[in-house]
Amino acid sequence: MTTEPDVAPAPPPLGLRRDGLDPDPAVTALREHDDVCPVTTLAGHRAQLVAGFEDARAVHGDPAFGFEAVPPPPGFAAELTPAEMHRRRSGMLLALDPPDHTRLRRMLTRRFTVRAMRALEPRVTAIVDDALTAMAAVGPPADLVAGFALPVPSLVICELLGVPYADRDGFQERAFRTLRSDLTPTERSEVIIASRAYMGTLVARARRDPGDDLIGMLVREHGDRPAAEGGIDDEELAGLANLLLVAGHETTSNVIALGALELLRDPAQMALMRAAVDAPDPAPLSRAVEELLRLVSPVSAGFPRMATRDVVVGTHEIPAGTMVTASLCAANRDPALAAGDLEHLDLAREPLPHVAFGYGIHHCLGAPLARIELRIAFSALLRRFPDLALAADPAELEYRHDALIHGVETLPVTW
Repeated sequence: MTTEPDVAPAPPPLGLRRDGLDPDPAVTALREHDDVCPVTTLAGHRAQLVAGFEDARAVHGDPAFGFEAVPPPPGFAAELTPAEMHRRRSGMLLALDPPDHTRLRRMLTRRFTVRAMRALEPRVTAIVDDALTAMAAVGPPADLVAGFALPVPSLVICELLGVPYADRDGFQERAFRTLRSDLTPTERSEVIIASRAYMGTLVARARRDPGDDLIGMLVREHGDRPAAEGGIDDEELAGLANLLLVAGHETTSNVIALGALELLRDPAQMALMRAAVDAPDPAPLSRAVEELLRLVSPVSAGFPRMATRDVVVGTHEIPAGTMVTASLCAANRDPALAAGDLEHLDLAREPLPHVAFGYGIHHCLGAPLARIELRIAFSALLRRFPDLALAADPAELEYRHDALIHGVETLPVTW
């Protein structure tokens, strides 16, 4: 096995860099100058980075860009044969193009509608309340990440999928490592294999005794026929469940933590958020959540895609065979979206279009669930702790470095 890519040293992963909650200044400059820049992806590929809002939507929405044309990581062409690449992509919606993407997403759509997610609100509320009760029992100061922001979405997605919450330490560690940019290709390959192997054990269990959870539903409704006949096989089940598990807790947990941080260091915005929480009309709180999503943009850059033909993105001509990725955090602050200061939080702002959940056919399937979790989490947090405050200097907080999903390592709070 090749342990290091046999390529020249590549530039740092600029698309994943953040300055606190902000995009790296170089990425903001890229957007302001309507430019493109070569970057290195998580897997070690070379790609072109764009940073404007319309450019990001073009890269995510134009069918000229595909995932299945992306080659194996540098140095792994011999190991990752076409058959092995196909196996590792199985079920991974964010690595698939139609028709497989269409087939798998159609299986899930009715379970992730707004109406279906609203049916989960009582259980989400109970999970949130239990986490806050446990945090209050321990007393201040507390780490809002470990005590609230991480366990709430983790338990929600575990129950939805049928993943034992007792296994959370293992899958959270694997998820965190998968999203890091400083792993070698070998380390990344090993953690991906381990994650799929774990999900494979849950799929095997569901085959024997399918429950009422999502994996069980897929087994009962689609697992009796092969993919060629519109069904789903075990490799796809494992890949799909693993993707939903990672995406279902990592993104939402970091919006809770980073959103709370932004509110706690801005009294005027916190006052607006408390007013939204107490308003009889749900519109102000929904508007506030959209503004938090726009500003926080937990996924720093979208998964890289390959141009399968010559294509134009904004003012840029992209030749066929070029990999392209977009800075979602910079795109969400593009001055072209609206007048005013888009670099700072404004909960009174009318909702702006954003790409925090991606765009196009790969738009986040769990967006309705994430919005429900965020509304319930912020409402309960601020009502339970009316005197919530930071228990650390914001300047001393440690952020994730060069990770696909941005976050803060800990968030000490008191009340």
